[in-house]
Amino acid sequence: MHCLVSKYKNALMTVTATLYTVVAILITLQAIIACASLNKNEEMAPAPLPSGNANGSTSVIWAELLQKQPFPHTAPLPPGMPADMDGTYTKFDPQKTPPVPCRRCPDYVPEGGIWKLNLSNGVFRIFHEFSGWRSIGSFVVDGNRIRLFNDPTCMEAMGSYTWRLNEGRLELKVVEDKCAIGMRAKNLTQLPWRSCQPPSMGVGFSRNWNKPPGCD
Repeated sequence: MHCLVSKYKNALMTVTATLYTVVAILITLQAIIACASLNKNEEMAPAPLPSGNANGSTSVIWAELLQKQPFPHTAPLPPGMPADMDGTYTKFDPQKTPPVPCRRCPDYVPEGGIWKLNLSNGVFRIFHEFSGWRSIGSFVVDGNRIRLFNDPTCMEAMGSYTWRLNEGRLELKVVEDKCAIGMRAKNLTQLPWRSCQPPSMGVGFSRNWNKPPGCD
C-alpha cells in the first residue's frame, strides 16, 4: 500500500512539473509573438509628416497655437498689455540640407525653412513649419530689453535680449539665455524677423507690398 501511494505521489509530481513546463513554454511563445508583431508594426509605421501633425496642415497647427496660453511654470503670467513689437513675424532660413525627422532632436535647433514668431500681450509663440515643432511662453518688455520665461522646453531658463524694430524687421540680440544649450538664442538672433504687418493700410490693400514668406 505504501508503495502505491509513493508511486502515485511521484506520478502527480511528474504531471505537475510537466504542466509548469507547458505553461512556461506557452508564455514564452506569447512573448515572442507579441515582440514580432510590435516589430512588424514599427516597420510598417508611416514616416512622420513634415508638419508634425496628422492632418499635415501647418495652418491648422499655427491656428491652434495662437489659441493657446502659456502656463506659469516658474513665474506668474504677465498682465495682457500690448507692446510696441506685438505682431507676427517670419524668417526664412535658406539651409539647403533638409532636416532629418526625429523625436529627440534638441529644441530650437535653427533648421532650414520658414519659422513664425508671434508676440501678443505678453505671450510669445514660435513655430517651425517643416517639422511642426512649436513652443509658447511669456515675455515682458522694459525699454529695449525683452525677457522670455515660462517656456516649457526650458522652464528654469529665463532669456534676456535687446530688441530693435526698424522698417518691419525685428532684430534680437542675446544678453543671456541658456535655454536648450543656447539653441533658443541662436535661433532667435540668427536672422532678422520680418513683420507680417504691412507698413500702412494702403500698402496692405495694394499689390505692391512684398509679403514675407510664411505670412498668412
